[in-house]
Amino acid sequence: MPNAYTRTSIVALTDGERAELISMARSRSLPAALALRARIVLACEGADTASTEVAKVLGIDRNTVNKWRGRYVRDRISGLYDELRPGRPRTVDDERVAELINKTLHTKPADGATHWSTRGLAAETGISKSTVARYLQAFQLKPHRVESFKLSTDPLFIEKLREVVGLYLNPPENALVLCVDEKSQCQALERTQPMLPMGLGYVEGVTHDYVRHGTTTLFAALNVMNGRVLAQCRARHRHQEFLDFLRAIDKAVPPELDVHCIVDNYASHKHPKVRAWLAQRP
Repeated sequence: MPNAYTRTSIVALTDGERAELISMARSRSLPAALALRARIVLACEGADTASTEVAKVLGIDRNTVNKWRGRYVRDRISGLYDELRPGRPRTVDDERVAELINKTLHTKPADGATHWSTRGLAAETGISKSTVARYLQAFQLKPHRVESFKLSTDPLFIEKLREVVGLYLNPPENALVLCVDEKSQCQALERTQPMLPMGLGYVEGVTHDYVRHGTTTLFAALNVMNGRVLAQCRARHRHQEFLDFLRAIDKAVPPELDVHCIVDNYASHKHPKVRAWLAQRP
């Protein structure tokens, strides 16, 4: 029979509430505890439903049924969600956090190290290294990492930058845009044994031993539109070799196309003979 608590906590559901509770009870994405609470409320619907019977059917304690039955009657569906818990009090106040961040940004370790480590900051500030790591992550501070940058002294840098980017993004009609560069000091290695081809269950294999054949320089021109590369390997990377590579590009490109070569400021690219050859082909 329903007891006094049951009679004062009668669960009456509207059609909308019942549909939402059924969806919650059947959901596989919601937390299991929330689905169980929805099933408790559905089982308690009606004036003559005892919490003891609901607990026996669901295999849980009667006090659990009473708790969520009362929460639903008082707060409806929002009462089935967990309330905010205060948790453990903070042991590091805002002033100590500010000290940690300021020390990370504006000081260097006294032992001559190039950057702070979590253990070094922990010893310096009296905060545990795990807490230091959490605050560094929260503020996106990475004192162990360095990124390089380059400032151009060319007064026409902005104009040249816009011209180069414009060629990449919007090349002219009947034109070919090539990114040209060289990679020197490439080791020319030859394996002492033939390569083992890839097969079912094992990867391609090469012997560990090799024979050195000195170094070579790779000249390459990348077609930015289709990703194709025109390449040559030469023994040196003087202006003579670069000029020969430009002649190879000139022969490989159809004559009806204008060629735009984008290169860096390497000395061999600006040699007078290279400039003279380019001036004959504006």
